[in-house]
Amino acid sequence: MPFPDYAPDKQWIVVDTDTGIDDAHSLLYLLAQPDVEIVGITTVYGNCAVEDSARNVAYVLDIADAPEIPIHLGASVPLDGDASIAWFVHGHDGLGDRGFERPEPILAEESAADYLVRIANEHPGQIDLHPLGPLTNIALALEKDPELFLKFRSVVIMGGAGPYPAPGDATVTDANTHNDRAAAERVFGAVNRGNVIMVGVNVTSRALLEEHVTSTLLNAELPAARFAGTILDAYNDFYQYKWGRRISAAHDGLASVVLHRPEIVTGWIEGPVDFTPAAGSLATRVALTSDGLPLAWGTPDGPTTRAITAFDLEEFRRRFVHALTYGRTRAALDTAGRTPPAGWPNSAPSGIPELSTPAPAQP
Repeated sequence: MPFPDYAPDKQWIVVDTDTGIDDAHSLLYLLAQPDVEIVGITTVYGNCAVEDSARNVAYVLDIADAPEIPIHLGASVPLDGDASIAWFVHGHDGLGDRGFERPEPILAEESAADYLVRIANEHPGQIDLHPLGPLTNIALALEKDPELFLKFRSVVIMGGAGPYPAPGDATVTDANTHNDRAAAERVFGAVNRGNVIMVGVNVTSRALLEEHVTSTLLNAELPAARFAGTILDAYNDFYQYKWGRRISAAHDGLASVVLHRPEIVTGWIEGPVDFTPAAGSLATRVALTSDGLPLAWGTPDGPTTRAITAFDLEEFRRRFVHALTYGRTRAALDTAGRTPPAGWPNSAPSGIPELSTPAPAQP
């Protein structure tokens, strides 16, 4: 697909995804928005093998009637070591092993990393980068262009774990940064202009979709909605053992709504990122305490990342479920008079609120 003509009322997004269940939901959410243009999708291993990630993107685009969006194949393994594939969560095909006949994707010749560098340099300040999987593709792109993040409008990452937990609370870790620590260190250590956002598992684990959401989607008229309900039901097969109920967290979904509608954000904290072992995994956190104070051993040097700490759960659910249920067959929900939080880093085109006033960190 040729790059679309610049449209000041559109938000341009490149999605980097390891297309599992919640990634597919994120794509459906963004595709449902009339003010969003996904200009390209890059794929990576993680929830499934990278080849399955590409097949799943093609399936989602087909069912959402958007087959023209280019797909770029990315990394199949982390920078060091072997890939860890979450088949036990997302099924061997990444979509819950529900028997979908996925097409072979038509792939762009350009690699994911090369595409990310080119598109950012050709359209500086106009595109939001939205990583939803391990950060290998992003790290490879930064290797080619260390100033890459200065050229994206924003970089909204589903990954990490926010600040250090409050005393007595459990440390949480995420698969995306754990699956490629070297890539995570490159990404959160890259020069930026205050436009890198961490939507970590500290908040995405609260973005719970109640039992009725599955039945709503399965009984919807829209084929894409029924697909969303089928894979959500498969996701619940795993998550039921976490909470004893057939509910699940929309990890990537929350990150996508934050990217599109940052007005749902009600709290954040800013600082450099550090990486520490936790329960055999990797905790990628903003190096501050939960109340925004320096760590006992001091604060490391590094670029600032903004980590989301709180959001409007009901507003998130309202927007997300509406988009999955109706796609573009009904009018999208408007901003309802709400405005994004002061100091949000996006310099938005007209039609999307302009934000330029700096704000202090908000724990």
